[in-house]
Amino acid sequence: MLAPIVIAAAFLMNAAAEQPLPSSPQVLQVPAQPLGASQQQDADSAPDDQKPDDQKPDDQKPADQKPDDRKPDDQKHDAKEPPTPEHTGLHALLGNLGADIVRLPSVPNLNILLVGGAVAGGVYPFDQQINAHLQSHYDAVNAFFAPGKYIGSTQVQVAFSLSAYAYGRFFDAPKVAHLGMDLLQAQILTEMLIEPLKFAVGRERPDGSDNQSFPSGHSAITFATATVIERHLGWRKSVLAYVLAAYVATSRLHDNKHYLSDVVFGSAVGTVAGRTVVHHAADYWTLVPVSVPGGGIALYVTRTR
Repeated sequence: MLAPIVIAAAFLMNAAAEQPLPSSPQVLQVPAQPLGASQQQDADSAPDDQKPDDQKPDDQKPADQKPDDRKPDDQKHDAKEPPTPEHTGLHALLGNLGADIVRLPSVPNLNILLVGGAVAGGVYPFDQQINAHLQSHYDAVNAFFAPGKYIGSTQVQVAFSLSAYAYGRFFDAPKVAHLGMDLLQAQILTEMLIEPLKFAVGRERPDGSDNQSFPSGHSAITFATATVIERHLGWRKSVLAYVLAAYVATSRLHDNKHYLSDVVFGSAVGTVAGRTVVHHAADYWTLVPVSVPGGGIALYVTRTR
C-alpha cells in the first residue's frame, strides 16, 4: 500500500521545517566553586532566616521557589504546547487568519514545499503505472476505500473542526476551543492555497472528469488537520490523524481521482497551512547577512530561542 509512502513524505516535510541550523552564540556558564569545609560548616550552622533560598526548608521558601511537583514529561509537554489565546471568538478567528496569511512566506514553509515538490517530481513518471496497479475489482477493497472521499471532503473536515470549536466555547474549555479555532483556520488557509493552484495548473484527472487534479484537496485538508493536532497534542496523539490522512490520500488513487504526485504535493500544502497556523516560539528564525573572506556574502540563519 502507498499509505506508508505518504506518511514518510509527511515526516520528511516536517523534518525539513525543523532542520537544525547553526545556533547563535551561547553564554558561557561557569559552575560555582564548591565551598571549603569551614565555609560549608558556617553555612550549615547559620540560622534559617540567613540561609540562601535554595538551602531553606520548603515551608520557608518564597512562593515562587517551592519545588514543582509536576513530572518532567508534563513540564516538557507544556513547553511545547502553543499558548492558549485569551480570546477564541469569531473576531479572534478572523484576525488570526489575517496574521497567518502574512506569516505564510517563511523559510520553513519553503523547505516543506521544496521537499514536497521534489518527492512529487520523483514519483511523477510512475503516476499512470501506480494508478493502474491500484485499480481493484474486489468488492472488499472497493468497500474499504469508499469512505475516503467523504472523510477527506471539506464539508466533513470543517464540520469536525466546528464541533471541537463549539464544544470548547460552550463548555468553557479554552484549549479545545483553541484547537477547533486553529483547525478551522488551517482548513480555510488550505482552501485558499489549493483552489488557485488547481485552476492555474489545470491538470486533467486520471478519470478525465475535469482539469483540477493537481494538487489533491482531500490530501491537503486532511494533512492540515493532522498537522494542527500534532502541533497541539504531540506526535503520539496525532498518529491516528496522520494514518487517516494517508488513508484518504491512498483512496484518491484507488478511486482514480488523483495521481500520486497530486496527493504528495497536496499533503505538503496542508502541512504548510497547519504549521503556519500553529506556531511555537522555536518556529521563528533570524537571517543575518555576513561577509565572506575573499569577497561575497553568506546568509547566517539561526533559530530564535
